Amino acid sequence: MESIKVIDYLNKRPVTFKASMTVAEAAERLLLSHQSGGPVLNDDKQVIGFLSEQDCIKRMLHDTYLSESYFTVKEIMSTHTLTVNTEHSIFELAQEMTENKPKIYPVVDKDNHLLGTIGRTEVLKAIDIHLHAIYEKGHGRFV
Repeated sequence: MESIKVIDYLNKRPVTFKASMTVAEAAERLLLSHQSGGPVLNDDKQVIGFLSEQDCIKRMLHDTYLSESYFTVKEIMSTHTLTVNTEHSIFELAQEMTENKPKIYPVVDKDNHLLGTIGRTEVLKAIDIHLHAIYEKGHGRFV
């Protein structure tokens, strides 16, 4: 399992945001992408934060009560973003996911440029493929 790396399972086309986008624009982008969140990038494509559906729901619910919507992604994004690199072990990431809350981790290079994202679904898929391979080699087939 240690040899299974993030690079083999990352989403190379994640939804991304700019800090200057309105929350309404970001929410629409999330809905169209069918993803639950994504990295916020600066003009150099470096990760500066993360925006989730939950962030948008909180802000939009508040805006509904006030009948106004003028907040930007920068004002509601999380700036304490956990990232991984392409050589990160899927097994180690799975362990981190059991202890940390992020569902999606931006995958970055050494200069913090976005390469993709990896989430719980991709990690679960990697583990499932690995377990099936072990079972087929040693014990037969899953039913």
